[in-house]
Amino acid sequence: MEGGRKVLASPRGPWSGVRRRRVLANKRPRTDGFVNSVKKLQRREISSKRDRSFSMTNAQERFRNMRLTEEYDTHDPKGHCSLVLPFLMKRTKVIELVAAHDIVFALAHSGVCAAFSRESNKRICFLNVGPDEVIRSLFYNKNNDSLITVSVYASDNFSSLKCRSTRIEYIQRGKPDAGFPLFVSEYLKWPGFVEFDDVNGKVLTYSAQDSIYKVFDLKNYTLLYSILDKHVQEIKISPGIMLLIFNRAQSHVPLKILSIEDGTVLKDFNHLLHRNKKVDFIEQFNEKLLVKQENENLQILDVRNAELKEVSRTEFMTPSAFIFLYENQLFLTFRNRTVAVWNFRGELVTSFEDHLLWHPDCITNNIYITTGSINISNILTGKCLAKINSSNCNVEVDGCYRSDSTGCYRSDSTSRNQYRSYLMRNRVVEALEDITALFYDEERNEIYTGNRHGLVHVWSS
Repeated sequence: MEGGRKVLASPRGPWSGVRRRRVLANKRPRTDGFVNSVKKLQRREISSKRDRSFSMTNAQERFRNMRLTEEYDTHDPKGHCSLVLPFLMKRTKVIELVAAHDIVFALAHSGVCAAFSRESNKRICFLNVGPDEVIRSLFYNKNNDSLITVSVYASDNFSSLKCRSTRIEYIQRGKPDAGFPLFVSEYLKWPGFVEFDDVNGKVLTYSAQDSIYKVFDLKNYTLLYSILDKHVQEIKISPGIMLLIFNRAQSHVPLKILSIEDGTVLKDFNHLLHRNKKVDFIEQFNEKLLVKQENENLQILDVRNAELKEVSRTEFMTPSAFIFLYENQLFLTFRNRTVAVWNFRGELVTSFEDHLLWHPDCITNNIYITTGSINISNILTGKCLAKINSSNCNVEVDGCYRSDSTGCYRSDSTSRNQYRSYLMRNRVVEALEDITALFYDEERNEIYTGNRHGLVHVWSS
């Protein structure tokens, strides 16, 4: 799957989600989005630094003593500013989590985004700088240490995407309005979109008004080149390249592979298709092209030498999401409630133990495992290395065991300790119920989860 994040703006309302890490104007998203901990996983797999990969021993130690240490609330019954839209004052589920420089950003389904300090454990500010702003997605730009928010506004009926870049240092000071708008010249109404490509350091926009794709530098947002072609149906991004998928003919689909740096055409070819069969997906992974049609075998094409491998449709069924593991030359698939790892010879490499996903139609920003636990597993072996649940997790904050939101009990009495233990287990159970977003912060070795009540929980050792 692409290395970028695509956001779409939807005519169905202000809450449409992220489709394949791309933000698009106004269409209900497909269930194959990339966010949160998946971005971390993909970045680590793409990285050339071998020491960033998990070792089994280190991972077991890293997650062995994880416990619930803090709770944040994205909901403010008074609203984040005066004259706020009524639905922004409602308590809604957390849909996205991002962390950078000891700040946790939590985006609620309502469109309210809050920033919390891991140093003070207090809310710093809301990222919504206008009373009618509905934030649709977040992107941490490590190239210039800023947070990009993608929003829609009531003033134009939530129909077009507006991007804003705010340096992390301003957010730390509680000044979210110190940012500046991005891509103001672009017409990002449906079916227009903006996609942030973290791997290649690029931004891809699409203006449906004039059918122009534009590629910008993620470091300074300067325009690099444009692609004008009304026959382009889809663009997929991989490290170093872009795959242009054109409108299909009856028996083939035209494809082009471009250099991501300057748009130079590297290869131009047609891929044969079965007539009258819909295409389930076309994905690019370096030199490998994956094509799957309805009720047909998976085809894995090496575009360098035209070598073709097929995987039986009974062995490989169309997944709802992919994650490409670039360093290991593997890919994960998510289908129904299961996860599997495949190689590019079409062989099943790994199936995971104790991994039955809670949501039957999983998307990659809520891959938490089962109800009531978070599982950490080795991708290559499928072995469960650690598990966070109510039986092995304590609740401890600043050296005291928390019994409510304002205080803690310190007592040696048996009855008080038993009651405290009961409260701790209940708190963990509640935190692990109905998780709607998850993010792993490698720098702090902490897991952040959000739930349907708009609460964010911090798990650390």
